[in-house]
Amino acid sequence: MIKKLLAVVAAAFLLGACDEPEPPAAAPPPPPVKNFLVFFDFDKSTLTPRAMDIVKEAAAVAKSGQNARLTCTGHTDTSGPANYNMALSLRRANTVKAALVRQGVPADTITVVGRGETALLVATKDGVREPQNRRVEIVIQ
Repeated sequence: MIKKLLAVVAAAFLLGACDEPEPPAAAPPPPPVKNFLVFFDFDKSTLTPRAMDIVKEAAAVAKSGQNARLTCTGHTDTSGPANYNMALSLRRANTVKAALVRQGVPADTITVVGRGETALLVATKDGVREPQNRRVEIVIQ
């Protein structure tokens, strides 16, 4: 009787050992990247009502994701000196960051970058006022 019981247990063990292991679970896909553009008036770093609407939308997206990282990259057009435009682009990016923080996005999740007139959305010659280049890009990852 014990021999039969041992034979059944051994057979069950061997059958279990023959099963293929389950493949490891696939890694979850990376979260989608969301982009928002906030535009500014000439030589300004204040938010227009439309710009504030975009900031609120970006904040809602950032708060809905877990561990969202944001980058606010400021830009200018080519009107004015390059060093002035670099400082203006940083002021714009910091204005957007402050607005995002007021909307409940943690400050330590936001990186601020200034590009000045070096990364134009619309290519222009030096000294050209181009509204599409006066912007902050919000990237949420």
